[in-house]
Amino acid sequence: MELYVNYEGKKLPFSIPEGWDLISSQDRPPVPGLPDPLAEIRRALDEPIGSPRLEEVARPGMEVVVIFDDLQRPTPVHIALPEVMDRLNRAGVPDERIIGICALGTHPIPSLRQLRDKVGEEAFSRLEGRLFPHDPHAPDNVIVGRTHRGTLVEVNRYVASADLVIGIGECMPHPIAGFGGGCKIAMPGVCSYRSIADHHFTWMRHRDSRVNLLDGNPFYEEIVDAARLARLSFKLDLIVNDRKEVVKAFAGDPVAEHKEASRYATSLYLVPLPGLADVTITSAFPLEVGVQATKALAMARFCTRSGGAIVWVAPQKETGSILPLIREMGTPESADEFHRRLVQGDIPEYLKAFGISYIMQVVYFKELAERFTVVHVTEGLAADQVEMMGFTYQRDLQGAIDLLSERFPEAKVAVFPSGGNIIPAVR
Repeated sequence: MELYVNYEGKKLPFSIPEGWDLISSQDRPPVPGLPDPLAEIRRALDEPIGSPRLEEVARPGMEVVVIFDDLQRPTPVHIALPEVMDRLNRAGVPDERIIGICALGTHPIPSLRQLRDKVGEEAFSRLEGRLFPHDPHAPDNVIVGRTHRGTLVEVNRYVASADLVIGIGECMPHPIAGFGGGCKIAMPGVCSYRSIADHHFTWMRHRDSRVNLLDGNPFYEEIVDAARLARLSFKLDLIVNDRKEVVKAFAGDPVAEHKEASRYATSLYLVPLPGLADVTITSAFPLEVGVQATKALAMARFCTRSGGAIVWVAPQKETGSILPLIREMGTPESADEFHRRLVQGDIPEYLKAFGISYIMQVVYFKELAERFTVVHVTEGLAADQVEMMGFTYQRDLQGAIDLLSERFPEAKVAVFPSGGNIIPAVR
C-alpha cells in the first residue's frame, strides 16, 4: 500500500508490508486560513470570553506589559500587536506606557532583526526602546510567590511591576501541558530559569501531564497558578494552520478563553485510533525546527504499545549546538535516574547553557529508548549521533520500514503524515 508523510512541505512516499494492518493513515484535511485575519482578531477582542473588553480592563495612566510568544511558534504577532496597542490607546494608555516582552522562557534569545520580524515594523517602531526579550537568568527577576503545590514563581521585572499584563500567543496540542497557549505565556514564558526548572522537572512525567487534558493535569494547573501570581489578566490566543495562517481567534480571561480555544483545537487535531499500534510512523511536520520537532515523537508514545516501534521522520537541520545533549542521552544512566537528579537540582554543568525544554528531552529520549524501538529518519544527524540517543538511524524512510518488517512481520500500524500537531486518542 502506498502511503506518505509530509517532510519540509513535500510528500515523502513509502509502502508497508502486506502483513501490516493500517489502523490510521489519513492526513488531516487542510484547514483553510481566513482571508482577513485582522478582522477575526478584532472580532475576538470585541467578544471576549470570561472578561470585559480590553478597552474596559485598561485604565488611563496604567503601565501595561504585553507579552508575546517567540520565534519557535508561528503566531502572527505582527498582525495582533498593533491592534492590541490601538485598543490600549483608546482606553487612555499611550504607546509610551506600553512595554513589549518576547516570552522566551529559556529558549534562545532572538536577534534584533528577528524580534523586528516577529512584531512587525509598525509595533517595532511604536515600542522603540521598550521592546525586550525576556532573560530567565536576569538577576532582577522578581519572586512573586509560590503556587499551591509549592512551585517557585519568579518573573520578569517589567511584568512584576506592571499595572496590567496582557498576552498574545497560539493554542496548539502540547504533549505535557495539554495545550499550548493560555497561561503558558507567563509560565514558562516570562519566568526565571530556576522557577521554570522547579516547575518543569517536577511535573514533566506525572501520569496526568499529557496532551488533551487540562483539568487534573498538574503541569497545566501549576502554570495557571503561576500566571495568576504574575497577574496575567487578558490573553489573545490564535489557532494557526500548517501554512501559518490564522484559522480562529479567542480572547479574554486567560483560563476561560484558553479552554474554548483548546476545544476548538481538539476538533481540528484529534485522531481517533481503535487501539494501540505496534508500529507508529510519524513526521515532525509542520513543527520541524528545534525542540518543536520532538513533539511528534512525544505524541507517538501515547498510541504505541510498550515494546513496539516508532519511526520518527525529522530533518534535524539545526543540530550542531545540541551535541552535548545527544552525548548525555547516550550515557548508561536511566531515565528515572537522570530525572531524579534534575528534580533535586543537580543539572550537569555542561547542560546548564541549554533551555529547560531541551534538557527535558534527555529524560524523554532515554525513556523512549527504554520502552520502544525508535528508528530516526533524518538528514541532519549522523548515524553515530542517532545511535548515541539510543535510537536506530536510517536516512531513507522506506529503509526504516523494511528494517522493521523483519522484526514485525505482522503489526497494527498508525501513520501520522503531519505528526507535529495531532492529538492521538486511543479508544
